[in-house]
Amino acid sequence: MQMNSRSDVGEERDGVLLFLCGDVMTGRGIDQIMAHSVKPRIYEPYVKDARRYVELAEAVSGPIPEKAGPAYIWGEGLDVLKDMAPDFRIINLETAVTDNEEYWPGKGINYRMHPKNIDCLSVAEIDCCVLANNHVLDWEEAGLKETLTTLRKAGIRFTGAGRNREEAWRPAVLGSSERDGRVLVYSFGFSSSGIPSQWAVGPEKPGVNFLPDYSRSTVEKVATRVRKEKKRGDVVVASVHWGGNWGYDVADRERDFACALIDKAGVDVFHGHSSHHFKGLEVYHGRPIIYGSGDLLNDYEGIGGHKGFRDDLCLMYFPMLDPVDGRLRQFTLTPMQIKRFQLRRPSEKDIAWVEAVLNRESRQFGSLVVDKGEGSLALKWE
Repeated sequence: MQMNSRSDVGEERDGVLLFLCGDVMTGRGIDQIMAHSVKPRIYEPYVKDARRYVELAEAVSGPIPEKAGPAYIWGEGLDVLKDMAPDFRIINLETAVTDNEEYWPGKGINYRMHPKNIDCLSVAEIDCCVLANNHVLDWEEAGLKETLTTLRKAGIRFTGAGRNREEAWRPAVLGSSERDGRVLVYSFGFSSSGIPSQWAVGPEKPGVNFLPDYSRSTVEKVATRVRKEKKRGDVVVASVHWGGNWGYDVADRERDFACALIDKAGVDVFHGHSSHHFKGLEVYHGRPIIYGSGDLLNDYEGIGGHKGFRDDLCLMYFPMLDPVDGRLRQFTLTPMQIKRFQLRRPSEKDIAWVEAVLNRESRQFGSLVVDKGEGSLALKWE
């Protein structure tokens, strides 16, 4: 795989640099500040109007612009992306993109963003949205279908959900040449993240790539598909929505599953998400495992509870992979803060907090981070 872009230090690089992140939740309150908003009625136990989340955020952080432009939510994150110049940009899009009015009953929380706001992804030059998560079907099958259509029209690839099993399992292919190598992105989800089992995709039934367990047979199912698609020089990303919202623990079965996908399925990057805060990092046989990448954008400002996890602090992940064998060469992490529904550079004190928590949670996996300067951290591993 030959890439001609430049790294953050302005030198030619012979590697593939990815941008990965956790949940990008552009529905609900965030949708209400954009140029085109869906109707604010929501069906939660305590909040019935999505604009209430805007009010809560403004009460603690100050005024948020009305009819904000598409670049607003990315804030200083766009500067980071410009400086890092990743070859491909991959996000977990945790919302339906639809104005369908029929919601999935009894689910409790239903996220949607107006289709006309899709330019908020285009302005950040997002290449791929992984969709096997617990919000993409919040507004029924019609909402999922409109999400897929909207992404396709915007030229954004997707994987992990589809109108049928073949479409959902099909990897998003980034890069155009099998000879020079590509990035293949797969997306899967578990019930532990809140995905209803009824959302599992069928042969001709719309849904998501729902994995039933962490067993050898599940690993082999994934491996069989990857072997079918992967060519020499390709890099494979497995993006997995799993686990609860809060807590740093990584279960043995989760770690075993991530390692098995590397050993058995030829996965080069394991990209985990669902928790609303970041978790520890591991490099296993030269392949990075992000056990929980946290949220990148959400509307949680002003919501009480769980503040010890500092869900306002988030990370932009930039792993650089060898173009021949897919092994990790270097890994830059850039802390950001969500304030007024926008990404901003955090204080030095907050960056130090992120560094301390990452080291506390990653040390058990033989990894640690060090201050790289200029607001970024570098991952080191055994």
